Amino acid sequence: MKLLLFSQPKPKELKQQAQYGFTLLEVLVVVLIVGILSAIIAPNWLAFLNRQRLNKASDNIVAALQEAQRQAKRNKRNYSVSFRTNNSLSEIAIYSGTTPSNWQTFGKDVGIKQGQVIIGTNLNGANTLASPNTVVFNNLTTAKTITFDYMGALAAKTDGSAADTGLKVVVALPRPGSLTTAGNLKRCVIFETLIGGMRTAKDTQC
Repeated sequence: MKLLLFSQPKPKELKQQAQYGFTLLEVLVVVLIVGILSAIIAPNWLAFLNRQRLNKASDNIVAALQEAQRQAKRNKRNYSVSFRTNNSLSEIAIYSGTTPSNWQTFGKDVGIKQGQVIIGTNLNGANTLASPNTVVFNNLTTAKTITFDYMGALAAKTDGSAADTGLKVVVALPRPGSLTTAGNLKRCVIFETLIGGMRTAKDTQC
């Protein structure tokens, strides 16, 4: 018969075993460091996401205007882009004729949710300025329209006079708690010539 002998751990071994793990103080220090880093990084990350979202919205506006301009030249007829607010939802339509029937939720195809950006213009009617330097963000209950003629230039107004220049379509981040007041971050498309030339600008340049 063999006897199994179990040796008692020596005091030194017990001390080493007790040193594994983290103390409460160490855990609190780590939590504090993570909290400080999050407080520093989070606002910058949020600002980055907002700028990216606004850039996407601006690209969407430019793409719609360029598509209408191409269709006008290709089909040799007037094409328009209209913007409106319908039940607090921003909508856009690209069409030929006088009345759009193909309204689409603005920004949906590029992952922009309603309320994340708002649209404003300085338009009063089709290719008509309301005020050159004043962009209003709560005036889209009546559709605002930019129309291109068969050559891709800005079409004449409904009264037959030449289109205005300086037309602006602006997308902006709304101020917290408001869907009609723009914040400081903006992107815009500006028509500077009658031949339909457009440029983009941002923030105070809008």
